[in-house]
Amino acid sequence: MKEDNKEVENKNIENAQEKNSIQISDDVIAVIAGMAVAEVPGVADMAGGFAGGISEVLSGKKNMAKGIKVDVLGEEVKIDVNIIVDYGTRIPDVAFEIQKRVKKSIENMTGLKATEVNVHVQGVLTEQDKKEAKVEDKKENKEETKKAETKKTTEKKAEKK
Repeated sequence: MKEDNKEVENKNIENAQEKNSIQISDDVIAVIAGMAVAEVPGVADMAGGFAGGISEVLSGKKNMAKGIKVDVLGEEVKIDVNIIVDYGTRIPDVAFEIQKRVKKSIENMTGLKATEVNVHVQGVLTEQDKKEAKVEDKKENKEETKKAETKKTTEKKAEKK
């Protein structure tokens, strides 16, 4: 009789476990994929839409899900990656490495099967583009520094009053 009770208890535990579920957000999967892509040599940047760029500006943080589209169907996931490559890199090698790393990261971290990892090359970053970006960054940093100094000056004047 005790063995019958153990069997019933085991079945109840199994049934209880089947009712539990784990939901992984598409955004979480996109961040995992984005982190894997960021580690691949030859990837200059992610090519995201307008909304991705705006969220980066507003939050001040790099959006690791930028340029990643995720479709989850049950236990399988399809991922589209939009990238910009560095000029001079061999694009097929970069794309293959992205596919390998994204698939491995998604499967290891989520337990989902990555059935497709599609890489879409949206552009090439040249040395000239890099120089222009550095000049723009310097200008933005100078403007931010001036704003911060003005704010401090204004706060000091307010404290004196």
